[in-house]
Amino acid sequence: MQDLEKLAFEQAPMGLALTEQRVIRSCNQTFADMFGYTKEQLIGQSFRLLYGTDQEFHQVRDIGLGPLRQSHPYTDERIMRCADGNRIWVRFRARTLTPQDPLSQIVLSFSPIDQKPTGPSLTPREREVLMWLSRGRTSKEIAQVLELSPRTIEDVRARLLKKFEVKNVAVLLARLSGFNGESEPRQGG
Repeated sequence: MQDLEKLAFEQAPMGLALTEQRVIRSCNQTFADMFGYTKEQLIGQSFRLLYGTDQEFHQVRDIGLGPLRQSHPYTDERIMRCADGNRIWVRFRARTLTPQDPLSQIVLSFSPIDQKPTGPSLTPREREVLMWLSRGRTSKEIAQVLELSPRTIEDVRARLLKKFEVKNVAVLLARLSGFNGESEPRQGG
């Protein structure tokens, strides 16, 4: 049975990793391939390796700790950095093995978000801003995280609203979460 469990872990269609205090202790080949590393290059490394900046790495640390402390899984979407410097948008899921100290041991799964256009195509910067908007961050907060001006973030927000033909971020997020954004009344006719 143990060989079957190992085979299932290694061949899972999503990236899997086990971390201790945000250090990768084990991962499958899918995880390594997704980020462009070998397993050997990842084992023993801080998850910082997969984030664009120290600030981003530290800022996401506490996101999701509440549900994990209650033994609930945590899910979100985030932009991660690959070995070649490119960034990918992934769906991230976490379950702690130690609710009293959630970061002590966590099992993580990562799957790339489908890059095929099912709506307007987004630039990497638009995806990044969208990720932070979905976490309830203001333009000023996003600007600090991304080390950009608030005006730049406002410009990206405006482009997103225009691309999706919505009037505000709430409707944009509702539409992207799968909720049919028909609740927004149309003006004029």
